Amino acid sequence: MEKINGYTALIERTLARQDFNDKPIELYEPISYILSLGGKRLRPALTLAACELFGGDPQEALVPALGIEIFHNFSLIHDDIMDKAPLRRGKKTVHEKWNSDVAILSGDAMLVKAYQYIVSVKPEILPSVIKVFNQTALEVCEGQQYDLNFETQDDVLEDDYIEMIRLKTSVLLGCALEIGALIAGASVKQADAIYSFGESIGIAFQIQDDILDAFGDPEKFGKATGGDILNNKNTILRINATHNSSPEQLASLEANYASDAEKVETVKGIFKDTGALVYAQSRMNEFYDEAIKHLKDANGSTEIETELATFAQWLIKRDL
Repeated sequence: MEKINGYTALIERTLARQDFNDKPIELYEPISYILSLGGKRLRPALTLAACELFGGDPQEALVPALGIEIFHNFSLIHDDIMDKAPLRRGKKTVHEKWNSDVAILSGDAMLVKAYQYIVSVKPEILPSVIKVFNQTALEVCEGQQYDLNFETQDDVLEDDYIEMIRLKTSVLLGCALEIGALIAGASVKQADAIYSFGESIGIAFQIQDDILDAFGDPEKFGKATGGDILNNKNTILRINATHNSSPEQLASLEANYASDAEKVETVKGIFKDTGALVYAQSRMNEFYDEAIKHLKDANGSTEIETELATFAQWLIKRDL
């Protein structure tokens, strides 16, 4: 993924040069802090990739791409408050380092900053860019609300869950790609296809994340496994296992979910025995195949298409 790695490095360097040191310092310092914590910078990198895919100059997409990254980090600040998360990328979350009031206000300021970067595009494409960005921003909020709802809902269906992760995770990938396509002057058909590529691979990515959360190697995954189980999260593994458990397995699943770390292995055993793990892997592969079809339909540069296909493969083949 030489191109993608180059894009992420460019984003990192450019982001580091941005000046968020303004007054009042209590408002702006948390913005610099959250952006300094790092991250893969994949979303803005996809904006640059999509621009080049359709013959555009990635440099022209650089500032709007930063807007995508700032928006993503804004959403993380607010998500961490709602999740009461103490850490983000191994460091204190903004609301823990300061307080929730500061975190909410700094997050709001980041949303405004994101728009300032996004609207730097050429006037002739601004309406199209704002339309997809506005739609995405609203859908991310909808996805977060569904995620909150599911924490206290016992009868979550798989279709509902897929829609939640589409909104919470996938639409921003699609948005990042479509904005890059629009900057490059891609056709409506091409822009739609590359958006759909991002949407589908985002769903596959999130399903893989569910699997890794339960079965991943903590050293490779970057955090302790079993968090979704301990935090009573409805994932595709839990939903499928619930619908395919025997009465005894279901009773054990309900008794050991949201319990303690010692019970995680029992739940994982049920995920395996009911076929939920194999099923989740098959669904992930279905969305991956769908993503590759959309990528081919975009009919862009062969070189960048190959790069994006390699990127998609990497997303779903991360080490267990």
